[in-house]
Order: sequence, then C-alpha cells, then structure tokens
Amino acid sequence: MNTTHVPNQNLDDPKTTMAHREIILNKPFLKQIYIDWYQSFNKYIQHLPDGKLLEIGSGGGFIKDIIPSITTSDIMPLECCDMVLNAEKMPFENDSHKAIFMLNVLHHIPNCENFFEESQRILKKGGAIYMIEPANTFFSRFIYQNLHHEPFDPNRKEWQILDSKGPLSDANGAIPWIVFKRDIQLFHQKYPHLRLKSFTYHTPYKYLLSGGLSKPSLIPNFAYGLIDFIELLSRPFNVFNALFNTIIVEKI
Repeated sequence: MNTTHVPNQNLDDPKTTMAHREIILNKPFLKQIYIDWYQSFNKYIQHLPDGKLLEIGSGGGFIKDIIPSITTSDIMPLECCDMVLNAEKMPFENDSHKAIFMLNVLHHIPNCENFFEESQRILKKGGAIYMIEPANTFFSRFIYQNLHHEPFDPNRKEWQILDSKGPLSDANGAIPWIVFKRDIQLFHQKYPHLRLKSFTYHTPYKYLLSGGLSKPSLIPNFAYGLIDFIELLSRPFNVFNALFNTIIVEKI
C-alpha cells in the first residue's frame, strides 16, 4: 500500500489504488525502491519455519513478482489482490502463518490492537510480522507534518485512529513509533507471545528523490546505485534523517 497523494483523486476509491500501481510500475526509480523492500522481506523469510505467507494492504504493489507464493490482500476489492481482508479480523486458522508482511499499512489500521491480537493468534511460533512504516526522526517529522497529506502526531496518547472515515484517507503516521518505541513495554504486556526483534531506521533520501506518486523523479534512474551507496555511508545518521523504519516482531 502506498498512499502518497495523487491530486484530485479519492484515496478510498479502488481506482486510485490501481492508478498508484501504474505509477509505481512505470517509474523505474520508485519501482526499484519497492523491489529492494520486497527482496529484504524475501531474504528474511528464508530463516522462518514452514507456513503460509500473507501480505496485508497489498494495494497496487507487485510483491508476487518477488514472492509468488504469498497471499496478497487489501481492505478494498482490487483486481491485483488475492482477497479482501480486514486486518482486525482475519479468517485464518491458529498457528497457520509464518509471516505477515506490511508496507505502510500499520498506521492506517483503525484499531491496531485488534490486528496484534489476530497476528498473535495466526502466526506460528518463530513466525514474524515484518513492517516497513514511516519513521519518527527530526527530518521525517518536518516532511510528514508539512509536505504530506496524512496526519503525523507522535503526541497522540491512543494507538487507535479515532473516528476513522476511510481505509486510506485516515491515518496517524506516528503509530509505529508510538507502539514500538514510546510504548514498547506496554506492547509486550498486552501481547505476551509477541516480541520486538528489531527496529531499523532507513531510506532517508531515495523516496523523496523518486518523486513518489505525485511528482516526477528528481534524479535520473541510472543514479539509483549512487544514492543507495550514499545512504549506506550515512547510516550512522539515520536516527536523525530516515523517513522509514523496518520493524520486525516475532512470535515466541
């Protein structure tokens, strides 16, 4: 799922998500970011127990090109997804999945506590939730609070999105930080079989330079490797300037 604003389109309309898909597939710099993220997930699952794979909020993505065996899903009916799925009430058996993958999805779920309960139920022991979500850094707060259409409120006490009106138009981009940094002890108390394994800051420049879904790329496609190398060198500063986190939660 990617919810960068496309002007004059209703974010909760499935047609908008399909328009996003066309943009992603036809912008090589942006598409390569998705490929890198999908490949990082594919690499991680090689070490997990046997079981089913699920992507929640697949939207206009193309993860099946990288992981053909994964079940794709979205809250809306989309021709590119395998099923319609509400992450707060999943129609799967206990201990049936080895991994749940989510790309910019957690901060849209109206009550993520229900999602964590369900994940704790359907994941096998040793299975994982693998999330890529907005980061809460000095730089990202400026970007998300001033140049992005979604709310980003790290001071919100609640984990829930109050008075949610639509699956994509409502959000709080700071929820991943709230749950897994500010309130991590509470998370572990609420879900005794889930444990945060890692919380990694990354991607300070590439997404902005790609132009996202609403702007043209600001850099030629052949420069992707150079920007990737610059991001590698700047990793010590990611806690200050990263736009995204990879969050991995395992079932124990």
